[in-house]
Amino acid sequence: MVVKKEKPFSPGYTAITDIETLHPEILLDFGILNLDRNQEFKSAEDRERAYLLINGRVRLEWDGQSVEAERNSVFDEGPTVLHVPEKMDVTITGLSENAELGVEKCRNEKAFDAKLYTPADCRSDVFGAGTMQEASTRTVRTVFDGELAPWSNMVMGEVITHPGKWSSYPPHDHPHPEIYHYRFQPSQGFGVSLLDYDSHTVRDGDTCLIHPDRTHSQVTAAGYAMWYVWMIPHLPDDRWKPSTRYFRKEHEWLLDPDAEIWTQKE
Repeated sequence: MVVKKEKPFSPGYTAITDIETLHPEILLDFGILNLDRNQEFKSAEDRERAYLLINGRVRLEWDGQSVEAERNSVFDEGPTVLHVPEKMDVTITGLSENAELGVEKCRNEKAFDAKLYTPADCRSDVFGAGTMQEASTRTVRTVFDGELAPWSNMVMGEVITHPGKWSSYPPHDHPHPEIYHYRFQPSQGFGVSLLDYDSHTVRDGDTCLIHPDRTHSQVTAAGYAMWYVWMIPHLPDDRWKPSTRYFRKEHEWLLDPDAEIWTQKE
């Protein structure tokens, strides 16, 4: 399903999912934290948490450390993410107007060291290049996953879908639920999220909630780049790893780099 952004996100934290009350089947808390200049947000809750800077300038304070971070474009700049264990005190202060963060949270009683991921710490790959006549070329940034952070109970990354192209493609599924939260460049852009073969238009600020074992892929309109943060919870006996993608059988042939794609004959 797609949770539509009906109005601008209000100052403070706006919950989009909640393990206890709001789409609990997704197994993650997710929301948007919007801070005005000098507005302060404090958290020490019983959740593992990851704070992804989307836009603006903020001060991050945790475990006796303090760092200022700034991001002006999710399309042109890599992510800064503060990842902390449950009960750790975190203070985030807005240093610009409308500073914005995506917040991912889950249950996790394991103790681990907090980590600030900078753009230099995050892996960036180009997927889809050289196949399908470049129809699914996209940039994939991985912040942490089941291999990079074995102590975590969740996964976080970003995808930039190049204008007019597909991502999460070929269509695939996995037994883990997943969340996509979208932004577009320019912001009036739009795309289509396919859940199985049901199509859902997505726009700037919308969020797609993907239930377990549901096939998913998406495309952005020509002229519009689409960014989304992707978030996955690990399951008790099944940790998500980069290889945990099960492609729909009828579309697996597209994975062959030598697959013959139709072109108009002269």
